[in-house]
Amino acid sequence: MPEASSFNSLSVIIPTYNRKHLVAKALSGYLAQSLPELIRELLVVDDGSTDGTESLVRELSERSPFPIRYLHQPNKGPAAARNLGIREARSSLVLFTDSDIIPKADLVQQHIEWHQRNPHPTTAVLGYVTWPPEINATPFMRWYGQGKLFEFDKLRNKREASFRSFYTCNLSLKIELLRACGQFDEEFKSAAFEDVELGYRLSKQGLHLLYNKEAIGYHYQFFSFEDACRKSLGNASAAQLFLRKEAGQDDVKETQRRHSRPGYALARAFSAAIARVLCPARSLLDSSIPLPSFVYYLLLWDSIRRSTKQSAVTNSPNAAQPHNPASLSGR
Repeated sequence: MPEASSFNSLSVIIPTYNRKHLVAKALSGYLAQSLPELIRELLVVDDGSTDGTESLVRELSERSPFPIRYLHQPNKGPAAARNLGIREARSSLVLFTDSDIIPKADLVQQHIEWHQRNPHPTTAVLGYVTWPPEINATPFMRWYGQGKLFEFDKLRNKREASFRSFYTCNLSLKIELLRACGQFDEEFKSAAFEDVELGYRLSKQGLHLLYNKEAIGYHYQFFSFEDACRKSLGNASAAQLFLRKEAGQDDVKETQRRHSRPGYALARAFSAAIARVLCPARSLLDSSIPLPSFVYYLLLWDSIRRSTKQSAVTNSPNAAQPHNPASLSGR
């Protein structure tokens, strides 16, 4: 087992694609870390950007107290970008994050300290992600971020999480585990399910995912209700791929069990009817007025259900559809 003292710095891996203005915010957050000496290197893996990301990264690297390395690849998706970062990383510990995640000043310190206390090779650390104050998150966004996009509500008062919370927006682990037990499946081309699928495979090798709610990253993005619907629909192909993998077989079995229960069709029809009754509340979804969680859930589920059905009719009557994409969390 590695000594705790061997985890005195880490490599930060940030994949990005045409998000120059967000990369600038994220890198500024790492430059402002309370203990920047804990960062051995920061790797920006550019997945084929055309917006001047390279020049920005190189400019910021000139005033950085730690090495900022720019890596470029043709557009292959975030799974391939993270794998390039894994191959290039020089530290025994890596921190995965995203280009729209702005770290709190002690984020790196929080991750390092937890690994020093938990040096076993199979131990990983999940940090907490929330909206930054300047975004002025709506009540819908707060519900969506905590209950659907990232299901941190399920981790409240827990110290350890399952592979389903293997969120690479704020997650650190030992490089030896990744290199020994597999990397991201590059068949996933978008930022959805590729991290959970890897988490499943690592869990079979003994992964212990600890949850540190004090390791905070701020998700610098604004989501309207329609944005959330589009994201869920955009994740449909990744959802289908996930369900075909071993990691998704429990989801398939649960869906089959749910569909076979007496009264399932009636309950689904009843839910759709309630959603229609709640339609007038749609005008409040992006307002500052909080609504009960079940209203957000039902309206989101119904909107995705109807859009998926319409898409199937328009494109191919026989096309396979996702097993309730609203129930699967993909970023």
